[in-house]
Amino acid sequence: QVQLVESGGGLVQAGGSLRLSCTPSGRTFSIYTMGWFRRAPGKEREFVTSIDRSGINTYYEDSVKGRFTISRDNAKSTLYLQMNSLKPEDTAVYYCAQVRFRGGGPSSREGDYAYWGQGTQVTVSS
Repeated sequence: QVQLVESGGGLVQAGGSLRLSCTPSGRTFSIYTMGWFRRAPGKEREFVTSIDRSGINTYYEDSVKGRFTISRDNAKSTLYLQMNSLKPEDTAVYYCAQVRFRGGGPSSREGDYAYWGQGTQVTVSS
C-alpha cells in the first residue's frame, strides 16, 4: 500500500520561509516523478511544481518560479519543497503526489498522479 506523508506546514508571516517534506512508502521512491499541488480556500486544487526521478529536471507554475524550490533525496526517500518570499496568496493545503507510472519527466497533469498525501496546511499572514 502506497502512503505519502507530508510535514512542515504552519503559520508564517509574509516574506517568510517554510520547508515542506514528503515521505512516501510502499513503492521504490527513486523511480517515480513527484509533484506538489495546493488547494486554496474556495478554489480548485492546482499544480505547484514537479521533479523527475533523477532530481535534475523540474517544472514550476509561474507564480512560484524564483520563490519555491523542489528537490528530492532518493537515498532518504524524501521529497522537499522550499518556499521562500511567501505571500498571503500562497495560503493553501499543500499535497505531495506520486505518478502512476515509472520514468518520465516532470508533470503538471493531475491525471498522471496516482497517489496523494493527506495535505499540510500553509498559512501566510499579511
